[in-house]
Amino acid sequence: MANLVGASIFITEPTENTEIYLYFFLCELCVLCGDALTYVFTISKTFARFFSGKIRPMTSHRYPMRLVWTLSLLVITMAACAPARALPNPTATPTALLPTGTPTETPTPTVTFTPTPTHTPPDLPTTFGTSLLNPVDPPHTYVQEPCQYLHDKWSSANSAPGTVVMVIMFHSITKGEVTGIDQISIKQFTDVMSGLSNHGFEAINTTQLADFMEHNAKIPPRSVLLVVDDRKSSDYFNTLFRQFWEADQWPVVNAYISASRDNLDAAKWKDMEALNAEGWVDFQAHGVVHNIPMWPGVSDAYITSELQGSIDAFKLHFNKTPIAIIWPGGGFSKRSVEIARQLGYRLGFTTSARGPLMFNWVPLGDKVTPVHGEGWQPEGPINDPLMVLPRYWDTDAVIHLDDVVQIGQEAAAYAEKNKATELEYYDIVCAPQYGPIP
Repeated sequence: MANLVGASIFITEPTENTEIYLYFFLCELCVLCGDALTYVFTISKTFARFFSGKIRPMTSHRYPMRLVWTLSLLVITMAACAPARALPNPTATPTALLPTGTPTETPTPTVTFTPTPTHTPPDLPTTFGTSLLNPVDPPHTYVQEPCQYLHDKWSSANSAPGTVVMVIMFHSITKGEVTGIDQISIKQFTDVMSGLSNHGFEAINTTQLADFMEHNAKIPPRSVLLVVDDRKSSDYFNTLFRQFWEADQWPVVNAYISASRDNLDAAKWKDMEALNAEGWVDFQAHGVVHNIPMWPGVSDAYITSELQGSIDAFKLHFNKTPIAIIWPGGGFSKRSVEIARQLGYRLGFTTSARGPLMFNWVPLGDKVTPVHGEGWQPEGPINDPLMVLPRYWDTDAVIHLDDVVQIGQEAAAYAEKNKATELEYYDIVCAPQYGPIP
């Protein structure tokens, strides 16, 4: 570095050593620039010129020209000191730069997904029960899909929970003395009808009952189905039941035997055709032969003739198809129920007085018990409650009116108690498929 300073002095104040200093100045520049080859070349040339006597004092008259030449050489030499730009080697493999220190791992942010809250549906309540039923006649349900049941149960267009139906069988109403266990007097009949009215019941027909039992269609909160068994004359209906039709629009059902054996049968058909045309007597099937029940052991051919025979006769004389079979003698079987379903029947009625009906709620027996005896055929094993509906007898229907009313009230209270739970279940499980409850 001292030579650099000295060189600058001798250039402005020339001596005989000035050129030497200039060459050493160039050499030091080469060292500083890191160009070893140029350094060697310059120092060699300097000594060569010195020993050959070519370096002379710069005080002669040639000083200006030599100074120009020397400075030019200085510029060229400094340019040579600049490091050469490396040319890319097309065959070289790039070398990765190694870190100079311990690498610090940059944490990768973790994406956290917030799951959509999923609600666990609550447990649905158990089937409504009541102490007013006999313990051997528990209620059976028949709507298999809980979502469909809840939709129909809580729809504002349908019947309110607790709507109850009492089905009463009238077998024989006599003007005289009662002589049989299946008979009642006119007074007893009047008591039954007055009791129904006083307790707030209203009569419905079979189609209304079927719609209610299947879909909870709207019917009066306390409904009654009045069923007269066997063939009766138009005078019978006009004397006993017409007054209730004209006063309160109460229809009556006739379980009609569809026999066509002789002129007597033909006359009865003609009488019933006129009554059917009025619309307030609802005729339903009660077999053709009738006296042989369709219970276990009878042939498929006989069952079919009883059920299909009624359909054919009704179409011919009433221009309608029956939707209910009132089982003759109260006898039925699993096979007779299956055939009835195949032929389009929607309801079936027994002679067992097990209790009232509600939507998806039918009291049935599961086995023969000493409480009722052998005459009460178990309906539970049939596994089709709508085809084995119980009926109250007219002989003691009056004493059950209060119980039926109370069962409906208890059922309504039980439903209201569990309403929030059932609606929550519906919203979580059912609404996506069934939509909102209207």
